[in-house]
Amino acid sequence: MIEVVAETGSTNADLAKRLSGGEYLSEGRWLVADRQTAGKGRLGRAWDDGAGNFMGSTVVRIAPTDPAPATLALLTGLAVHEALSTFRSEGLQLKWPNDLLLDGGKVAGILLEMVSGVVIVGIGVNLAHAPDVPGRKVVALSDYGKDVSRDDFAGALAAAFDIELQRWRSVGLAPLLRRWQSAAHPVGTSLRVLPPGEDAVEGTFAGLAEDGNLRLALSDGAIRTIHAGDVLLV
Repeated sequence: MIEVVAETGSTNADLAKRLSGGEYLSEGRWLVADRQTAGKGRLGRAWDDGAGNFMGSTVVRIAPTDPAPATLALLTGLAVHEALSTFRSEGLQLKWPNDLLLDGGKVAGILLEMVSGVVIVGIGVNLAHAPDVPGRKVVALSDYGKDVSRDDFAGALAAAFDIELQRWRSVGLAPLLRRWQSAAHPVGTSLRVLPPGEDAVEGTFAGLAEDGNLRLALSDGAIRTIHAGDVLLV
């Protein structure tokens, strides 16, 4: 169930408006735009629409028995990783909490928003074009000679997301965290973390906590759990 629109401000905003207006949106339904004029990333950052890229959103209706909604970012990362691996597997790495890197450059990002008790999952993937983001390396799949149809990718992503969502619900969080970590940069990778409202903290990746938060090994041997913030590979 993939609905495609030629142009919109933001697929996340469109689904939020529908939910707020009382419309019932079922899981497995996607809204995909050829062009977004007001796309955004985490912390309200603008995100270039890039014609030919994937820009789409879906919903997850949280049940009382589901794992914590915040872990949907990790689930979604795995789904995007799986879908992109269909076209190119070399050099792909997940980065906490919701980025996918290709040879160290950001190739995809995820934005979760809660509206009326429903989680909207927004995904942007640079298939054809990489936006210019000051201070960040950003790449597109086309930079590596891969000409991937947006619609082909959308189908692969919808299928992968459905599988990951079923696993998340049926077997719990622990297997997902193990799989996510195996697809991420290795334990021991140097990281610089910018927690909200705090100075930067540097350390090395020490894996994920049982709840999916980031464990950062500091120079004094202590382990700090990061619940939110920007993470940079250094």
